[in-house]
Amino acid sequence: MPLSDDAKILETSERLVDALRGAAADVSKEFRPAHARGHILTGTFTPSQTASTLTTAPHFNNPSTSLTIRFSSSTGIPEIPDTDPTANPRGIGIRFHLPNSATGHRQHTDIIAHSTPSFPTRTGAEFLELLSAVGNAGADGGASVKAFIDAHPETGRFLGAAKPSPKSFSTELYYGVNAYKFIGKEGKETFVRYRVVPVAGLQTYSAEEVKEKGENYLFDGLKGDLPFEFKLVVQVAQDGDVTDNATVVWPEEREVVELGTIKVEGYVNDAKSKEEQKSIIFDPIPRVKGVEVSADPLLEVRANVYLISGKQRREA
Repeated sequence: MPLSDDAKILETSERLVDALRGAAADVSKEFRPAHARGHILTGTFTPSQTASTLTTAPHFNNPSTSLTIRFSSSTGIPEIPDTDPTANPRGIGIRFHLPNSATGHRQHTDIIAHSTPSFPTRTGAEFLELLSAVGNAGADGGASVKAFIDAHPETGRFLGAAKPSPKSFSTELYYGVNAYKFIGKEGKETFVRYRVVPVAGLQTYSAEEVKEKGENYLFDGLKGDLPFEFKLVVQVAQDGDVTDNATVVWPEEREVVELGTIKVEGYVNDAKSKEEQKSIIFDPIPRVKGVEVSADPLLEVRANVYLISGKQRREA
């Protein structure tokens, strides 16, 4: 997972890490600058028969693939209460552990998703501008934030969208906001977006109900919820759908295809989870045959942000 050789992307990524860390002042670099609070679990992915018709990717063609799964809450605050509304959207990172390469190197590919169907800005540079405006809100009374939202109504829609707290990480619906290109056996290209759909159904609390819950109700409940399952599906783009802009949500009537079942099975103890979270760096770029990136400009910036902050965690 190399850093970008594009100097502008690299600079934007470094400044984003600094800005995100600045929003959670005094937090150690051993934690992520976003989605700092999380826990690691293990599981297994079993593909559907349909999956292999869309892509040649090994995890969608092998009988099963072992998983590392991280559930998380928003912000760079590692002890943010589960009941805090800013802990939404919740996140999920899924690592597929693939067979070793011919040289014996471990191989993997990841899916990253969160519990709202879009991202607040189209580019990393715009996200940096938004964070800067938020950082100045105390000094200018929010004028810079208002100016940014006036110029970027898509950001206003994201910020204003309902983000209810889930009853459990196992009853949350997670969206992959970036589009990817599946490559089939005959070279057919299909643009898709991932969704991780709870088998138990989407279940959330109202704002009043959340106030009655304990501050750690989600993370405390993980172990007792096991085992639980999700369906990994993709929403399929039609001709004309935007595939390079994560602020644009595709119409709900688009075809949804099931790729397989994610079974979350194992609870990693707190000490080991903390250690694994320091080392694991999820990658939004697939780097596996059968799945390619779209032209979404966020992808390379996100990959660099994760890698830069991941190296900081390891060094810390």
